[in-house]
Amino acid sequence: MSELKRTPLYASYAKYGAKTIDFGGWDLPVQFSSITQEHEAVRTKAGLFDVSHMGEVDVKGENALAYLQYVTTNDVSKLAVGQAQYSVLCYPDGGVVDDLLVYKHADDHYLLVINAGNIEKDVAWLTEHLIEGVVIENISAQTAQIAIQGPLAESILQKLTDTDLSQIGFFRFQDNVLVDGIPTLVSRTGYTGEDGFEVYLPAESAEQLWDRLLEAGKEDGLVPCGLGARDTLRFEAKLPLYGQELSQTISPLEAGIGFAVKVDKETPFIGQEALKAQKENGPARKLIGIEMIDRGIPRTHYPVYVGEELIGEVTTGTQSPTLKKNVGLALVKSEYTALGTEVEVEIRGKRLKAQVVATPFYKRPKN
Repeated sequence: MSELKRTPLYASYAKYGAKTIDFGGWDLPVQFSSITQEHEAVRTKAGLFDVSHMGEVDVKGENALAYLQYVTTNDVSKLAVGQAQYSVLCYPDGGVVDDLLVYKHADDHYLLVINAGNIEKDVAWLTEHLIEGVVIENISAQTAQIAIQGPLAESILQKLTDTDLSQIGFFRFQDNVLVDGIPTLVSRTGYTGEDGFEVYLPAESAEQLWDRLLEAGKEDGLVPCGLGARDTLRFEAKLPLYGQELSQTISPLEAGIGFAVKVDKETPFIGQEALKAQKENGPARKLIGIEMIDRGIPRTHYPVYVGEELIGEVTTGTQSPTLKKNVGLALVKSEYTALGTEVEVEIRGKRLKAQVVATPFYKRPKN
């Protein structure tokens, strides 16, 4: 059995009481205090996440834009310098290689942020489809990423920098921001459904920034958070997780992220024909929200039925810490997706009633 990979912050985990687990080959904290407490902190105050296991790939060269237009589903030509975009890498049949963020540094320089478990696969895919005039470099090992999320995220991070963070809009970023004297890329993005920032920095400076942020945010209620809360937070906000809501066999249209698929962009892209046909005919399956009527918690891969017909399965489910309800996301046949439709979830050999409800389960209150 191969040894688990560790982020540059691994040594700090014990100091803050982390309980770690194997997450896709990485030794990562599932929680520091409790998942519920950490979830609540992010919804009401702020939480700090080590996201250094994520992958970063630099894309440079005169044909960088043409290349990214070919390999990603979104329209990269719409990006201004300093802007980020959510996108997808697809197989020719419309299945998903990975979902990712694209950051535009310059016309000939972009940064891709990819999922930890997919780094090798993604880099191989990107290399396989490389065109002339483009160079890619996997900079994951030398890059750390720390996410500060929640309503107080901006005011806490602002204590450590002279850059006016209020000027960084949603899905915008600024490079070379000095945070506690460390050069960073600060991006107003996140995976929690709350306001907040993802901070990219040299791996060797991660521990310093982690400690300083927790110190700066202590009186505001900032707490370190693990993967458990990251998952319940993203789930409530209906943000897909690769391997559950997205996969080689689940298309972005089925997963409900059609906004990141521009089937009519001028540049042909991998998967375009399959996705165009799916959009025109309507996908055969769709991701829905379900809420349990009977007592039980819907979990990943639990079968979903209407009568005797197996209509799909749960992709993620839990007791929502915010709503205190047992809810799930499920990928089911499109004809059973109308709100209020009654379905049954098979939980430990018993079929329990649930109904189709609106998603996302949680939306951040507007200021």
